[in-house]
This record gives sequence, structure tokens and C-alpha cells, in this order.
Amino acid sequence: MSMLRTSRPARAGQYVALLAYLVFLAFPFLWLVSTAFKPPRELASLHPTWIPKDPTLANFRQAFDEQPLLGAALNSLVAAIGAALIAVVIATPMAYVMARRRTLLARAATGWVVVSQAFPFVLVIIPLFLVLKELRLINSVPGLIMVYVVWALPFALWMLVGYVRAVPAELEEAAAVDGAGRVRTLVSVVAPLLAPGLVATALFAFISAWNEFFFALVLLKTPEKQTLPVVLTHFIGAEGVADLGPLAAAAFLATLPSLVVFAIIQKRITSGMLAGAVKS
Repeated sequence: MSMLRTSRPARAGQYVALLAYLVFLAFPFLWLVSTAFKPPRELASLHPTWIPKDPTLANFRQAFDEQPLLGAALNSLVAAIGAALIAVVIATPMAYVMARRRTLLARAATGWVVVSQAFPFVLVIIPLFLVLKELRLINSVPGLIMVYVVWALPFALWMLVGYVRAVPAELEEAAAVDGAGRVRTLVSVVAPLLAPGLVATALFAFISAWNEFFFALVLLKTPEKQTLPVVLTHFIGAEGVADLGPLAAAAFLATLPSLVVFAIIQKRITSGMLAGAVKS
């Protein structure tokens, strides 16, 4: 009985801490939504409110009139989907080799993958720019996809190595006894069990590419080829004064794809993990 009494306050404290953390995370997004639907008069008020008194869609119309949001969103979508798919296709066989062959070289490669994530963007942008210039991929979406793949590949590889190690090696041995080769074992046995990991890795690469700003700013110069994060900066004037209403509306629209993709895929991630646990 005493243990029950002591556990209830602790559990209540955990729920309070979790609620506070959720409020902390949701505050910027809720304020963004509120600002997107406020008219200019409420945006200039000295006493802002959470709920707009006179909600309007004028900010959204103005945002689409002032900037090519649809074209920028299409560029971001192509770059994000392309980077996610290519990164997963390249990282899957590499992760399989690194997870199954625990040699000194594999451990060194894993350590290099972790260390590479600490490199700042400024350190790698000049070599990337020179390489893309030689390949004539500057100011092009394919060139940007190549950069996103290079940047997402280390973390994607690190994620998939953990998922591959969770797959029992006995299943591969059974497939080898049945006459399956390495490639067929990877495709027919390992890949289906890696479905939750592949989805999670692709989701990470997609969101990372969708929200990326620095590489797109440096590599894309033509307005028709710029991505959505770069176009959002055009709502800020030369003196640093932001057109707050249209900026909030455009930023709200820019966050929706990430939320929708995560809402759709997270169910498959959870169901895949539970299915794997039941099978084991």
C-alpha cells in the first residue's frame, strides 16, 4: 500500500513534466498558427491575444501573391523525396555489411560516421561547391539532392546499423541453408524485417531535406529553382523588418507537409515494431 502511495505522486510528477514539455514544444507552432490568421491591426496590437478576434485569410492570399510558394514547395518536395529514397537505397547494404562484419574497419567506419555529424556546414560547403561546379550541377535541384544525400547518409547509416543488428542472424543462416545468396537474403529476408527502420530513416532524411536552408541558399541562385525555406526569407525586408502576417502564413504552410508525413508514417513504424516483437 505504501509503495502504491509513493508511486502515485511520482507518476503524477512524470505526467506534469511531460505536459510541460509538450506545451513547450507546441507553443511556437500554436503562436505561428494564431499569427497566420490575424489581420494587420491585431498584429500591431500592444496586447496580443492567442485567438484572433477577427480571423482572416488575407495573409495567405498575400503570401501567394508576393512569392512563388507553389513552385518553391515543389522544388523542396522533389529534393526531399529524392534525397530520402537515394539515402535509404545506399545506406541499406552498407549498414548490413557494417552490422554483420564487426571488424576493426567496420568499427572505424562507424566511428567516422558519428564524428562526421559534428562537422559544421561552413566547413564542407566550399568542397561541395567546387565538386558540383566541376559536375555542372550548381543552381540545380539534382545537385541539391546530391548534397542532401551526402549530408543525410551518415546518420541514416548509423540508424540502419542498429536495426540490422536487431535482426536475428539465424534467419540469414536458414536462408543460406536453403540456397539463398547474400543479395537474395538481404532483399527477401532482412529488408522486410527492416521496414520500420527504413521508414524511420526515410522520414528523417525527408524532414532534414525539407527544412534545410543553408545549402539551398548557397547552391540555388535562380528564383525558380529555390526551395521553400529560402523563399520564406523573402518576406523579410532589407532593413530586417518582416512582413509578419504573410510570413507566418507561409511558414505555417511550410510545416504542414512534415506534420502530415509524420502522422501517416508513425502508425506504420509503430505497427511494424509491434509485429516484429510478436513474431520474435
